[in-house]
Amino acid sequence: MMWILCTKSVVGYLVPSFKSFRYLSSSIPTKNVVLFSQSIKIDGCEDKPDDNLLKYVSKSTAKTDAASQFHEGSKERRQRLHAALSEIGIPVDSLVESPEFKGSAAIRTYNSFILPKSEGALAMTMQPQRASVVANNISFLMREHRSHQEEWLRNHDRSLQEAAELQEQRQSSAPKMILLLDDVRSAHNVGNIIRAAEASGCEKVIMCGSMTPSPPHPKVLKTALGAAEYVPYQSSISTLQAIRDLKANGYQIFGIETTSRSKMLWQVSFFEQLAGEANPGKETQNGKVALVFGNELVGVDVKVLEECNELVSVPTHGIKNSLNVATCASIIVWEVLRQWDAIELKTKEA
Repeated sequence: MMWILCTKSVVGYLVPSFKSFRYLSSSIPTKNVVLFSQSIKIDGCEDKPDDNLLKYVSKSTAKTDAASQFHEGSKERRQRLHAALSEIGIPVDSLVESPEFKGSAAIRTYNSFILPKSEGALAMTMQPQRASVVANNISFLMREHRSHQEEWLRNHDRSLQEAAELQEQRQSSAPKMILLLDDVRSAHNVGNIIRAAEASGCEKVIMCGSMTPSPPHPKVLKTALGAAEYVPYQSSISTLQAIRDLKANGYQIFGIETTSRSKMLWQVSFFEQLAGEANPGKETQNGKVALVFGNELVGVDVKVLEECNELVSVPTHGIKNSLNVATCASIIVWEVLRQWDAIELKTKEA
């Protein structure tokens, strides 16, 4: 069902969309326009205003008296919300009376619960746990508002220009690091690893085997939180072949796995030859590192491990002998960066 609304110079369309309507406008001739409703038909719409025409009013611009029919019970809703806020340690005065939150999303959410503007919103407030849900939402919005007010906090993404400038600064001195995922089956893990790869400036991620999901898999993209757009990635059916190709291009291959042959992470030097470059008779490593991470259940394939230059494990001190693969990847990647930065610092001081 569609309504076509006539005014002097604008025709407005009300297009049904679930329980609400979308309002669109365009300048088109207004003569001979027909208004359709369930049983209403008006021909010959003139340029003059017509009281019979349906007028569009959004919820946000609705008159106060029109929404007041849903305000009954506001005292009880206020008491419930105040109790829920107190339970999570939010003093109501710090929200309602503080100028800091005037006009903020937190105070708008507070008011919307107490003074709903529609029948549907009123019905939501009657749900038993709704006050607690809204209180938690208000708590988050207050925290978010405060973080946006503090210039010294950096809990937001860089702009594309800032990221490009940072990458340009590090390009000449950063290690070339590639991550290989050997049949990592969880899309959430792959997305987290891609996010870590972007944040650490990895050269690329190679999804190996037949099980590893890759973009544009929706769960990968969701977990990567937009990082997949900025990380080069490729797929390879054979992990072994991908490793051999990297070796041919000068990469040192480190398999990340718990084995009797593995070295503890803190005992591994990813750039051992660079650290000893003061010795003129020793060939230096070129800063090319490839890290191989395996399946969540069976780890890195045995044949792949045999092809690696070195095996590395993250030490654990509990019953479990391993970490989630995405967590492990972050730990290893930042240890690689730490070691590289330490070598860079020594080089500058020499």
